[in-house]
Amino acid sequence: QVQLVESGGGSVQPGGSLRLSCAASGFTSGYTGLAWFRRAPGKEREGVSCMHFSDGSTYYGDSAKGRFTISKAADKNMVYLQMNNLKPEDTAVYYCATNLTPFPCQVVMGPGGHVGMDIWGKGTQVTVSS
Repeated sequence: QVQLVESGGGSVQPGGSLRLSCAASGFTSGYTGLAWFRRAPGKEREGVSCMHFSDGSTYYGDSAKGRFTISKAADKNMVYLQMNNLKPEDTAVYYCATNLTPFPCQVVMGPGGHVGMDIWGKGTQVTVSS
């Protein structure tokens, strides 16, 4: 059974940092990339970052550029999201997601890109507040 489990969320003051982790298990094939999304209260789900494992290419949503970094362990079963210089508007539940077929990060990070993702973790809460 394929599974994604997020961890690393918490409460932090503005300007602080957090590192989220996404643990993948049960994949025997087709696990070719991973994306991070977030949903803030009252807002649509938003693409944060995405990685293709084949070439290590990375993509970021506008809100994440310059502050967040996606990376993976050598075996790609752990994918991380390093978040620096956090702002109150980063407060959200953060999810990792993937598909069993290849997906284009460029599209996934765009408006409504989350619709095509089939496998989701349950999310981890990030709260940025003074």
